[in-house]
Amino acid sequence: MPFHISLDGHTDLAARIYRQLRDGILDGRLRAGERLPPTRELARELDVSRNTVAVAYERLTAEGFLVSHVGRGTFVSADPVARSKRAAPAGSGVRPIARWRAVQAPPDDDRTSPAFDFRVGAPDPALFPLRTWRRLVSQALRPSLLPSSGYADPAGLEALRVAIARHIGAARSVRAGAEDVLVTQGAQQALDLIGRVLIEPGTRVAVEDPGYPPAERLFTAHGARVAKVPVDAEGLDVTALAKGTRLIYTTPSHQFPLGTPMSLARRTALLAWAERNDAVIIEDDYDSEYRFSDRPLEPLQSLDHDGRVLYVGSFSKTLLPLLRLGFLVAPTSLRPALRQAKQLMDWHGDLVTQSALASFIDEGLLARHVRKATREYSMRRDRISAFVRDELRDSLEIVPSSAGLHLCAPVSPHATVTVDSAIAEAARAGVAVESLSRYGGTRGGLVIGYGLVGSDRVGEGLARLGECVSAAGRS
Repeated sequence: MPFHISLDGHTDLAARIYRQLRDGILDGRLRAGERLPPTRELARELDVSRNTVAVAYERLTAEGFLVSHVGRGTFVSADPVARSKRAAPAGSGVRPIARWRAVQAPPDDDRTSPAFDFRVGAPDPALFPLRTWRRLVSQALRPSLLPSSGYADPAGLEALRVAIARHIGAARSVRAGAEDVLVTQGAQQALDLIGRVLIEPGTRVAVEDPGYPPAERLFTAHGARVAKVPVDAEGLDVTALAKGTRLIYTTPSHQFPLGTPMSLARRTALLAWAERNDAVIIEDDYDSEYRFSDRPLEPLQSLDHDGRVLYVGSFSKTLLPLLRLGFLVAPTSLRPALRQAKQLMDWHGDLVTQSALASFIDEGLLARHVRKATREYSMRRDRISAFVRDELRDSLEIVPSSAGLHLCAPVSPHATVTVDSAIAEAARAGVAVESLSRYGGTRGGLVIGYGLVGSDRVGEGLARLGECVSAAGRS
C-alpha cells in the first residue's frame, strides 16, 4: 500500500522517516502484517541514500514495530503494539455558517439486521433480478457505448431520459419528453437541485406534517424558512398555507408517512393556490409504483397547465437504494438552471448504471419486476392489515392505503398504548418498527414497513410485535 512520507527540510532524514512510519503504525494507517517497500525502492522514491532508509527500518525493528523476514521483506509487526488514535485538530475556531448549525441532525438510524425488520423505505433485495442486472451492466461497459470524451450531459444519458419519459408517461400519466427529464443520484439530489435554484435565505417553504424529515432538513440547510402544514384525510390542507410561501413540498400519490392519496378536489385547490400566489410545487412520487387497488389519481404534474410543478421520482424503492438513481421532471423555464446546478454539483452520474437502467426499462424488465414485486408486497400488506384489524383493534387502527411499501397504524382514540415502550420491547424481541411521531404530526402510532420481511416470516414477526404492543397497552 502506498504510504506518503514527507521530507521537507534537510536535517536528520532517517529520523523523519522513522517518525512518520511509527506514527502510521500507531494510528492504524499501516496495519499489522502490511509489507513495507524494500529499502532500495523507498530510497529511490524519496531520493535519499539507501543507508538512510535502512537506519529508520533498523530502529523500528529494534523497537518491535517492524519484523524482517529474509527473502520475503519487511512487515509491520503482528505483535500487540499500543496504538493511540491520533486526535484530529479540534478546529475550534472554524465553524459552519449559521444555517448549517441550525440544521437538526437526523436521528440515529440503527441499520443493523434484526430478525424481523418492519422499518420503512427499503425494498426487498431478494426480489431484485441480480443476474439480469449483471448482464446489463456488462453490456453497458462495452467501449462502443462509453462517451468518447469521458464526460456526458449533466442531465443524464439520453437513452435513459427517453426511457424514463416513456415509462412515467405510461405508468403515471406524466406529460414529459426526454428533454424534460434530468437524471439524479436519487430523489434527495433532485430536491437539493431544486433548492439550489429556487431557495434563497429566508424563502418560505411549506412541508407536510407529518412528513418526510430529510426534505425539511435539506430546505433548512439551503436557508429556507420551513413551515409545517397539517395533513388530513384528503391530503395537505391548502387553507393552512401561509401567504408568501414560495415552495410547497408534497407527496400526493401516497402521503408520507400516512399513506393516503390527495383527493382530486384538494389537488385542484393546491394548483390554484400556487398560481394565485406565484408558488412552485414539488411533487414527490416516491413509491406509488406499487399499487394494490384503485386506479391512481392523476399526478399534479399532468393537471398543471401553468408550469409550476416539479415532479420527482426515484428507483430506490422499485429496484435498490444503493443504485442511487432518481429523476426530476421540470418546467422549461427551470431546466437550464437545473442542468447548470447538476453540472456544478457532480457533472453527471454513473453512466454505466444509467445505461443498464435504460436497457432494463426498454426491454420491459422494469414493468415485469414491478408486477412481480407488487404481488409479493400485496401478500405482506394484506397480512399486516388483517393482523392489526383482528389482533390489535383495541390498540391500533390502520390508515387506508392502496400503494407503497408501508402502512401507518395510529393509536386508537381510546387506547392507552405507550408507543415508545412497545417499540423498545419489540427491539428486544428482535423486531424493528418505527414510531409515527418521528415524522411529526399530533398522533402517536406505528409505521410498519413490509419491504424487508418475506411472506414466509411476516406472521411470526407480527406475532412478536403484537405481544409487545399488547404489553405496552397493559403497562
